[in-house]
Amino acid sequence: MIEMAIASGKGGVGKSTVSSTIAITLAKKRKVIAVDADADAPNMHLILGMRESKWEWEEPYSDSMVAKIVQAKCIKCDECRKICPYRAISIDPQGNYVISQVICEGCLTCSLICPVKGAIVREQALSGIMRMTHTKYGFPLISARLSPGRPNTGKLVTEEKTKAKEIADQETVIVVDSAAGIGCQVVSSLAGANMAILVAEPTPASFNALKRVHTLAKHFMQPAAIVINKWDMNSQLSEEIEAYARENNLDFLGKVPYDDSIPKSMALMKPVMEAFPDSSSSKALLEVAERVGSILDNWRSWFMRYRPKKPEPYKPVIIKPEGF
Repeated sequence: MIEMAIASGKGGVGKSTVSSTIAITLAKKRKVIAVDADADAPNMHLILGMRESKWEWEEPYSDSMVAKIVQAKCIKCDECRKICPYRAISIDPQGNYVISQVICEGCLTCSLICPVKGAIVREQALSGIMRMTHTKYGFPLISARLSPGRPNTGKLVTEEKTKAKEIADQETVIVVDSAAGIGCQVVSSLAGANMAILVAEPTPASFNALKRVHTLAKHFMQPAAIVINKWDMNSQLSEEIEAYARENNLDFLGKVPYDDSIPKSMALMKPVMEAFPDSSSSKALLEVAERVGSILDNWRSWFMRYRPKKPEPYKPVIIKPEGF
C-alpha cells in the first residue's frame, strides 16, 4: 500500500484537478482509494461529477465539546460573559444568557467563574460528517465535511485516512487531496504518507507557500515531487520553481499550461480529461499522471533517490489575535 498526499501550501493552484487526474489514471491499472482531505471545503466529488445526495455511506463525527447554560440555574450574574476568552456568550432578547455553539471552543472557563454549581455544563457537539461513495471511475471516494465553527479538522482528516486504510489492501494506492496551507489538516494529510506531490503556480505567493509545505514534507522525511500549474502565466518564475526542484532534490513531474478548459470542465462537473480530452491541459495532466504511474512501477529506487537525507524540524509560528 502506498499513500501519496497532494499538497500546495496555497489554495486555488489546481491541487484537486491534479489529484483527480492521478486517481482516475491510476485506477485503470491499480486499486485506488481517493481521500478528499479538505474538510472545510471538500470539492473532489464535484470534479468527479457527484452530487451531494449521492453518498452511499454517511456517519456523524463528534470529537469536540461545547458549553451550555442551564437556564433554570442561571442567576444572570454576567460573570461568564465577561470572562469568556472567545466572546461566545451573549444575552438574547428575553434576557437569557446563551452560548454560541459556533464560537464556543469548550474550554469551560465560564464554568470555573460561575458561582452556581451545575449552571454551566459541557456537551458533545457534532463536528461534522464522514462519507463515502464509489465513483464511476472505479474507485471509492472518502470525504468529510466539517460543521461551521468546529475545530479538530486534523482529527477528521486522520479519521478519513484510517477509513481508507481499513478498506485498502497491500496493492492499494491511496490518493489524498490535501487542504490548502500548512495547518492541522495538511499536517494530518502528510503524516504517514509515503510521498508528497506538491502543486504550485508561478506566482510569488504560491512559490513561498510551496517552500513552506516542502519544509513540512521534509519534517516527515517524505520524498517529494513538483507539478507546476498555469506555468505559462510567468515562464521566468516557472523556471525558478524548476530550479528550486533541482537544487532541493525534488522530482519534477511536469507543467500544465493555463487553459480555459479546466474551469469549463468544473462547471460541467467533469474531469477535464473527460470533458476536453484534446485540450492542452488535459494532455499535460495525463502526462503527469502517467509519470506518477512510472514512479510506482519503480517505487523503491525512486523513494531512495528523492527521500530527504535528514528531517527538518517543523516549527509553526503562533500569532495571537489582537485584543487578547
